[in-house]
Amino acid sequence: MASHNVKGHEKIETSNFLMIVLVLLTVIVGGVVEIVPLFFQRSTTQPVPGLKPYTALQVAGRDIYVREGCYNCHSQMIRPFRAETLRYGHYSLAGEFVYDRPFQWGSKRTGPDLQRVGGKYSDEWHRIHLINPRDLVPESNMPAYPWLATRPVDDSDMGKKLSVLRTLGAPYSDAEVAGAAEAVKGKTELEAVIAYLQVLGTSVK
Repeated sequence: MASHNVKGHEKIETSNFLMIVLVLLTVIVGGVVEIVPLFFQRSTTQPVPGLKPYTALQVAGRDIYVREGCYNCHSQMIRPFRAETLRYGHYSLAGEFVYDRPFQWGSKRTGPDLQRVGGKYSDEWHRIHLINPRDLVPESNMPAYPWLATRPVDDSDMGKKLSVLRTLGAPYSDAEVAGAAEAVKGKTELEAVIAYLQVLGTSVK
């Protein structure tokens, strides 16, 4: 019996293909066991009380936020540790992100976490900060985004974006989808990003 076990181990250890297959199976089974139950837990699938889907302008701002790579330096996930909550506020809850496709949790913090930034600063503060961060924070190494102030929001596909998000679970009404393009018409990309930033984390006090 012992000799049989040794031969079995030797066969696995000397076969690259067999080792890769077994490792992949182990990872897949472990992943399924860890991830699948989350799809059925109320705390991860139900919105927190007071959570609303993004407005059309906020959706546009979120898309610009992603396009400009803001998530590369800013996370949107406050860990449940004292040092985190003292600095940033209440730790992040899965129910805050049920309408995010995909969510922007991230882990990189070249700049501060943005999960509770909504309402922390005025629109004017954000406007100055995005146009030239060093006007407000001299030591900042964040790039400036002055072009956002002159570029209009593209309203051509806003209705389609909200329609897709509704298909994925966001509770938009027919009127909101139909009026999405009109809601962003005449707005700059800077206004859209500020609208997005100002709503982050505001559903949890």
